[in-house]
Amino acid sequence: MDDEKKLRIFYDKHIAQEVAADPLGDEFKGYIFKITGGNDKQGFPMMQGVLVSHRVRLLFKEGMPCFRPRRDGERKRKSVRGCIVGPDLSAINLVITKKGDGELPDLTDKYVARRLGPKRASKIRKLFNLSKDDDVRKYVIRRQLPDKTRAKDGKVFRRSKAPKIQRLVTPRRIHHKKQQMRDIKAKDRRHKCEKAEYEKLLARKAAAKSGKRAVSRKESTKRVSDKKRPATETKEKDAKKPKTETKAVAKGAAKGAAKGAAKGAAKATSKSAGKAVAKDAAAAAKKNAAGAPAKAAAKAVGKSVAKQAAAAAQKKEAEKPAKAAAKAAGKSVAKQAAAKAASKSTSKSSPKPATKKAAAPKK
Repeated sequence: MDDEKKLRIFYDKHIAQEVAADPLGDEFKGYIFKITGGNDKQGFPMMQGVLVSHRVRLLFKEGMPCFRPRRDGERKRKSVRGCIVGPDLSAINLVITKKGDGELPDLTDKYVARRLGPKRASKIRKLFNLSKDDDVRKYVIRRQLPDKTRAKDGKVFRRSKAPKIQRLVTPRRIHHKKQQMRDIKAKDRRHKCEKAEYEKLLARKAAAKSGKRAVSRKESTKRVSDKKRPATETKEKDAKKPKTETKAVAKGAAKGAAKGAAKGAAKATSKSAGKAVAKDAAAAAKKNAAGAPAKAAAKAVGKSVAKQAAAAAQKKEAEKPAKAAAKAAGKSVAKQAAAKAASKSTSKSSPKPATKKAAAPKK
């Protein structure tokens, strides 16, 4: 239709508005159309919600009309036509909401059946207004297929196809559902029993660990106490020792000092004797070198050895008074140490006398 006078009834109308089609001609008398969209002369589609009568450029993302994303998260800026009808449109999409008196050729004079019917059980019930007691399987819309003839005898077979009904409640489905629920409950019970057993096992392990720790703590405390006992006992023994033991200790120290002095004197004498023997041996060697006979040399060596022995005996006799003096000195040292220890013990045991302040002279 190219007559603009007739098309003015659609101008300034929005998408989804209804328009009476009487001005279009007598054949459209009584019809009511609903605007669903259109395209402008450059092919850009009309978009619902864009309240303008011209073209605009918008940023589109997934879920918006007039846009089909090619990648995940894609956004794109596109040009679309506003939803207000104007003279720049080349086509308008209309839907008949009310039928008029006459028939429109190739539009309302033909009945085109639906190729496929509803598949879901609830939609089949809604289409045929069925109750829950009615069998939905009897009302499924079947699609007819071309007939098939048998080559042997020429018999014709009529064929049809029906969809598998979804969400159909049958006795078999109810049985399966009950079995699933029983399995779920049994699984829950089994899990609870396993959890209780596992908790018991953990409690046993924890008790065993705590017992081991207690035993190890007892053993460690025993070891520590055994290590600490000797030191405390020795201290107590030292505190309880009588004065006689301190005296014995002092005597032992004096004896050790005397023995050390005697050993030092003996070492000195042995060194001097060795030096004398060495001198005699050198003299004998000189005599031998001078051409003295061997017998004379032997006699001389024997005489020198006898002289050395006599000298050593004389030195020992001379050292006897020195040893006696050292012993006496050790005894005196021991007596002094014992006296000091006794004085210390008496000073600790006896209380200090209270000091009295001198009275100030009276004026």
